[in-house]
Amino acid sequence: MTTTTALRDPAKIRNVAIIAHVDHGKTSLVDRLLKDAHVFRDNQAMGEFIMDRHDIEKERGITIFSKACAIEWKGTRINIIDTPGHADFGGEVERVLRMADAALILVCASDGPMPQTRFVLRKALAQGLKLVIVVNKCDRKDARPHEAAQELLGLLIDMEAPEDVIDAPIIYASGREGKAGTTVEDFEQATDVSVLLDTIVASVPPPNADPKAPLQMAVSQIDWDDYVGRITVGKITRGTIRAGQSFVLAKPDGRIVPGECKKLFHFEGLARVEQETAAAGDLVALAGIDEVDIGDTICAPEAVAPIPPVKVDAPTVSMRFSATDSPFRGKEGDKITSRQLRERLYREAKANVALRISDTDSMDSLEVAGRGVLHLGILVEEMRREGYEFQVSRPKVIEQVSPTGERLEPIEICVVDVIEQYQGKVIEILGGRRGEIKSMHKHGTTVRLEFLIPARGLIGVRSRILNATCGEATFVHQFQEYGPWRGPIPGRNTGVLIASDPGKVRTFALDALQDRGTLFVEATDEVYVGQIVGQHVRIEDIDVNVCKEKALTNMRAASSDRKMVVAPARTFDHDGGVEEALEFIEDDELVEVTPKSVRMRKKILDEKKRRREKTKEKMRDGTFVD
Repeated sequence: MTTTTALRDPAKIRNVAIIAHVDHGKTSLVDRLLKDAHVFRDNQAMGEFIMDRHDIEKERGITIFSKACAIEWKGTRINIIDTPGHADFGGEVERVLRMADAALILVCASDGPMPQTRFVLRKALAQGLKLVIVVNKCDRKDARPHEAAQELLGLLIDMEAPEDVIDAPIIYASGREGKAGTTVEDFEQATDVSVLLDTIVASVPPPNADPKAPLQMAVSQIDWDDYVGRITVGKITRGTIRAGQSFVLAKPDGRIVPGECKKLFHFEGLARVEQETAAAGDLVALAGIDEVDIGDTICAPEAVAPIPPVKVDAPTVSMRFSATDSPFRGKEGDKITSRQLRERLYREAKANVALRISDTDSMDSLEVAGRGVLHLGILVEEMRREGYEFQVSRPKVIEQVSPTGERLEPIEICVVDVIEQYQGKVIEILGGRRGEIKSMHKHGTTVRLEFLIPARGLIGVRSRILNATCGEATFVHQFQEYGPWRGPIPGRNTGVLIASDPGKVRTFALDALQDRGTLFVEATDEVYVGQIVGQHVRIEDIDVNVCKEKALTNMRAASSDRKMVVAPARTFDHDGGVEEALEFIEDDELVEVTPKSVRMRKKILDEKKRRREKTKEKMRDGTFVD
């Protein structure tokens, strides 16, 4: 690994974050910037979405974790921070924006500003960042670059942005085609994205940093390396740091903890390159600090000056994580105890600032709160891949109480783009979940519907909308505000099929049951009593025997040789299956997660105990009828 020693003049550094709504092309554009800056050899095959290095990111084609890279362009180092676009990962955006001095705000030339666009703009303006506006995907057939740019400028005016921000330069680009221009006409003639790199150097201010002052650096990100262990990432706001230097960590709670930089890295392209010293203004990574947390400030011992931590928006959804008590406990994973579960979740909370962990009335369970079902579902998926076995409850929204005692719940803005023939079905579904339609705009062959809807009304609604529109809808949402509770929302409109006997699933039993609903298990699968094995066509739950074998007799009927054909089962152990399962279950059900399986089950496995508990609930509610 190359070791460098020369300190970079802060005037020759540009720190920019790329922010946008999901799927507006941030990562693709970063890929093209890296290629046009010749970070890679001309004959080096890198593929697409180079910045998305996490397995789940590659599988889903989305950015989940913020990442930094560096480009050398005409004598200037450009540090680029790629951020997630999904609203559920807004905490990642909030905590890394302090490393930037400006933001590239991307907007799709077809979609225009979307809910997450407003969110990231609000955060960038709160940090006082300068902007470079990039109208991306100008190569699309339905592109309307001028209108998209004007809509974004209108949004900035509505948000009362400073005049210098409203006058930000506008670049028209296509990350997929790898070209950019200052006008639509220049874009058509362009062959690369060099004009965007030139604009960053010319328009983005250098960091306001003093290399001669005492050391100060805010910890914005924590990473892990298999060779050097815990990695601390942040921007040096003043002073210099060198490998082997001692310092102190100023904690947000006032504690002072000694520390030492055992190894120092800066970014070159996608790589972290070891160096001896680094100066104010640059983004660096430090190894060897064990007690560091996001929000800490690294300071010189003689000049302790903590930087106020970033205020992150509060979580809106919570779930209960519990050590599994399934009959299959320990068969597929090697981390099954409540102690291991607790350690893993608290370790996650140190790096994931949008996550909140709290104890419950049970030592085997923890309440985990996050930004949404996807946010928590990704955590569940990561843990199962690490060998954990556990179970989680149905997501529930986090309510608040107003100063006057009014019950408040999170309200989200929801945008659905759907072809015109299905708009009635979308309005019917979201209206039935207390959604209030705010606007409707036709764009080409599609209609954009905008709703204000309780967050609890969105749990489980995505699959219903996709089914009702034959997959012809795009569905995004973003937290808007806390508003008055809007009344009860109907839950799942069907019951479930519950395994009444343990053992191996038989084709004979499935063949007899498939008319009763959608099956979740296949022949030869192992099941236990109380496991959910299918979705019933009716409203009630029923217990069924999926392990029943064909009776052997010495009689032969004309139908005895009939070939049994069972429809493929709906399974949940695929990519995204965890979120589907979480959205499917009801309050009396759990999702059991293992490295190999995602199962659903009743909280109370025994049928008789379930019935007794249901009777008790009805008696408490006064709805019991003998």
